[in-house]
Amino acid sequence: MGRDWTSTKAAGFTESVIREMSRLCAASGGVNLAQGFPDFPCPPELKEAAKAAIDADVNQYAITWGAKAFRDGIAAKTAAAYPGWEVDPETELCVTCGATEAMIATLLAVVDPGDEVVVFEPFYENYAPDAVLSGATPRYVQLRWPDWSFDEAELRAAFNHRTRAIVVNTPHNPTGKVFTRAELDVISALCQEWDVLCLTDEIYEHIVYDVPHLPPARVPGLEDRTVTVNALSKTYAVTGWRVGWTVAPPALTAAIRKVHDFLTVGAPAPLQAAGAAAMALPPSYYAHLADDYRERRDLLCGVLAEVGYDVTVPDGAYYALCRTSALDPAQDSSAYARRLVVDPGVAAVPGTSFFADPSDGAGLLRFAFPKRLETLEAAAERLGRA
Repeated sequence: MGRDWTSTKAAGFTESVIREMSRLCAASGGVNLAQGFPDFPCPPELKEAAKAAIDADVNQYAITWGAKAFRDGIAAKTAAAYPGWEVDPETELCVTCGATEAMIATLLAVVDPGDEVVVFEPFYENYAPDAVLSGATPRYVQLRWPDWSFDEAELRAAFNHRTRAIVVNTPHNPTGKVFTRAELDVISALCQEWDVLCLTDEIYEHIVYDVPHLPPARVPGLEDRTVTVNALSKTYAVTGWRVGWTVAPPALTAAIRKVHDFLTVGAPAPLQAAGAAAMALPPSYYAHLADDYRERRDLLCGVLAEVGYDVTVPDGAYYALCRTSALDPAQDSSAYARRLVVDPGVAAVPGTSFFADPSDGAGLLRFAFPKRLETLEAAAERLGRA
């Protein structure tokens, strides 16, 4: 046997279970409700803008931290969506290769080895590896079924003199939770008490149903210590474009821009031109977006409940996280998901993917519904047969 060249960091986590389930689904010819990508087209304005930019030879490097027209568009759209939130496109924005790069660039820019990062679980599976790759140690705080609230005492106990940042994802993947003002006030108080940064992933900001989305950066006490991560992917149905951004105070943005430059140099220039077109879409676009996703949510959650899953209907994002005890008495969601993708041929993500201790997610399964109604109906028919 030769030397094991794997770093201790890389050895500390597995490949993405979400992507694995998508591969298994493709191999079995199933319906993919595992990976959260739309199977319907993006707005035509974006496609036309991208094609026009390529034809106009906007094919070389943009400014490393983002094309000016796109940064100006992000600032204007932010101010329109959240009156009073004025973002300086010259000093408070960094355009990245998707929200994924935005989060790792941010963590690399603000944490050092020995620091700790507080992460809510269940979590989107990138956050803990991002912390590890940055040299930090994740500290986990659980969101509790059925409303996915956190225990304030447990959260307080996670903070200490080594805590550098807390990651907040609202609307939340995988639970669909939208953090309330009262919860964000608790987080704000702790961040101020321990002088901690708040790193927020708000990629589902416009996919909300019965409660409004409140950006943590608009909560008193968090204005000057929040990095907001966002992207085109979910709101505009272009997950393959990999165009995201951060919004943060100038000193934090300067650090993120340096790390981003050496990670990826910059996001695709013609797609940033299309991003500027996305930022100019009217308010009616976002209203229709939420209405369309509400219809998809209600269809899928109704089917899941009829089949026998214990479902909490999400307030935001486009996932349903279910308890599987009635259909999987063994409470082995990893094995159960692998059976489900073969027969009846529906891909979901086992809850084990969303917890530091996989056993905490052993009885949970996540279904994604950013799909055409006919796709969801096909999945419903298969689940009904099973």
